[in-house]
Amino acid sequence: MTVSDEILKAFAALATPTIANALDDVAFEGVMQGLTQIIPGSRCVGRAVTIREVTGRRGDFTSEDFKVGQMIDAASPGDIIVIDNGGQCVSTWGGLATLAAKHKGIGGLVADGGVRDREEMLEHKLPVFARHMTPLTGRTRLAITAINEPVACGGVRVRAGDIIVADGSGVCCIPAEHAARVAELAGQYSADDDLAAAELAKGLTFREAMAKFRRI
Repeated sequence: MTVSDEILKAFAALATPTIANALDDVAFEGVMQGLTQIIPGSRCVGRAVTIREVTGRRGDFTSEDFKVGQMIDAASPGDIIVIDNGGQCVSTWGGLATLAAKHKGIGGLVADGGVRDREEMLEHKLPVFARHMTPLTGRTRLAITAINEPVACGGVRVRAGDIIVADGSGVCCIPAEHAARVAELAGQYSADDDLAAAELAKGLTFREAMAKFRRI
């Protein structure tokens, strides 16, 4: 199923901790583990384009197997490229790929593996979340084996079209079939956070706030 632009817009205003609370309510373990925000202050929201890779030693694959261009071609403006490279410390993405993705309007990159060229990424400001920063090239070391098939990223199942939200607290995957409900619940919890903050400013203790607002 395709998640509507209206629901995507709702997620744009929601932080990952609030979304994580709502994911608990729909019983989906959607919080990715071990991924780092590469561009300070960045966040991204979009539909997933999924990539699966395998990694070997230098020379195990050909340069033609390193299909970064096909990754970018598979994504539409606003999409988030999600790479499953099994947590390998080999770069699957660098500065020029970042520039190309930025020009195309791609929303961001989430990689359970390595990326490189931090300085260029900081210059281009495409949101990138990855397990490793490494100078080691993936060319002849890795191969792309599938595009837009289900993958595992940070321990979470991700399918093409699922919603990805990433910010300074982490990365969440929201299954497409639960997106409307998760957005609704997270919106309610975000409103409760605002109410709790207002009451704390008026003298409510944090203990009282925790009792009154159960999901802050």
